Amino acid sequence: MAVGINGFQDVREELFRGIAGKLFTVHVVAGQEGVVSGSDDVAREAEKLGIFLLKTADEGTWAREGEILAAFRGTPHQVAAAEESMLGLLAKTSGIATAARAFVDLAGGRPRVVCGAWKKMPPSLKEPVRRAVVTGGAHFRIASGPFVYLDKNYVRMLGGIRKALQAASSLKGHTKVIQIKGEYGDVATEVCEAASCGAGIVFVDTGNKDDVRLASEVLRDSGLREGVKIAFGGNVRLEDVAELKSIDVDILDVGRAIVDAPLLDMRMEVVGT
Repeated sequence: MAVGINGFQDVREELFRGIAGKLFTVHVVAGQEGVVSGSDDVAREAEKLGIFLLKTADEGTWAREGEILAAFRGTPHQVAAAEESMLGLLAKTSGIATAARAFVDLAGGRPRVVCGAWKKMPPSLKEPVRRAVVTGGAHFRIASGPFVYLDKNYVRMLGGIRKALQAASSLKGHTKVIQIKGEYGDVATEVCEAASCGAGIVFVDTGNKDDVRLASEVLRDSGLREGVKIAFGGNVRLEDVAELKSIDVDILDVGRAIVDAPLLDMRMEVVGT
């Protein structure tokens, strides 16, 4: 008998002995509505498993509850392997895409929804997660063109906001993005210093909505608002979006609420031979 995961015997060898060569038709069915992501990964996995793929929902499709997201034919061993791999490829990324779509729809175009938390994923997951974010309509980069991102650790190593932006000043054609945490003074002081030293985007990453309100006020009072975009982040939840839309903020960075979104519920069903 074959040995399976963690040294345990794979009882499927015995269970499927009498039907090992038989082909079954299988459907992957949505258990809830949402945005489909991961279709290309499913197709590659089907090829790897030697499964005959009958259909997959297109990337970005809005699936209805009960809709068939994928269909294939395979032997019992292939069906069992597919349930362990293909289902997860589709369910997790579709959950991320669905969460991203919810934020984008509520934001309504402003603020621009960004999810940079894909960078914190294990290397093997970075590309699927990033694609799911885009499929959901959000962005994975805080700026659309070339930019340099000066996060809090860069700022600390370079000796503060002014010195960090001076170090980046030779990077012509790059938007200077700097993370503001209130470490070198109050947020208002840091925001004004960053804007006056060449920052194109000040990222108020405190999670405190009062800080981003203050950032807008001081930039306007100082005559610096026109040339600077304001980004805001820090444990942003879906229920925060309505209030944030009423605040003068250009970019909304959403992390865990998107990348840690629940799986999109789906199931695999053998429907015939």
